[in-house]
Amino acid sequence: MMHTLKPKVQNLLLTSCFSLLVTASFAFASGGEGAEPNLLKAYFWAIVNFLILVSLLVFMMKKMDIKGYFKKRTELIEQSLKEAREAKELAQKALAEVEERLKIKDREVEEILKAARESGERETGRLAEEGDKLKARILEQTKNNIDFEVKRAKEVIKEEAVEIAMELAEKKLRDKLTKEEQMKLLEESIAKIEGKN
Repeated sequence: MMHTLKPKVQNLLLTSCFSLLVTASFAFASGGEGAEPNLLKAYFWAIVNFLILVSLLVFMMKKMDIKGYFKKRTELIEQSLKEAREAKELAQKALAEVEERLKIKDREVEEILKAARESGERETGRLAEEGDKLKARILEQTKNNIDFEVKRAKEVIKEEAVEIAMELAEKKLRDKLTKEEQMKLLEESIAKIEGKN
């Protein structure tokens, strides 16, 4: 349509000029001899003005290159639309990438939380097991200590009881034995000791 616009306008302008000239010719031809100069005078400047106006319009249209202007304008609009589509596609791609990254990050966070929970559960189990072992060791050690102390206390009590019994027996013997019997007993004990050596 843009290619045919210029020739159509030119044809229209040429047709209008021709029609105006023909009309002016008929007007001059139909008037009387006396009316010719007045009629010519009356229409001459209007025709000249019209021709100047048409010439200016044709010149301006050629100068302005309306066809080129509209073509450039169309190309500019098409370019803008193309850039807008490309920008939209890039934005959609970027959005898709961001959403994908967020999904990956969500999965990573979930995996980290899961690993932390599992590690915490393992650590809790390990600490409970160690606590049970330590408790058992402490109880065993305490029992051994108590047994040892009781055994030692029994030995000390026995030793003291033996000493007390010996002292009592010695005292009773001394009380019952005479000095001679005590001397005899002492000599026999010394002889036994010497015989062992």
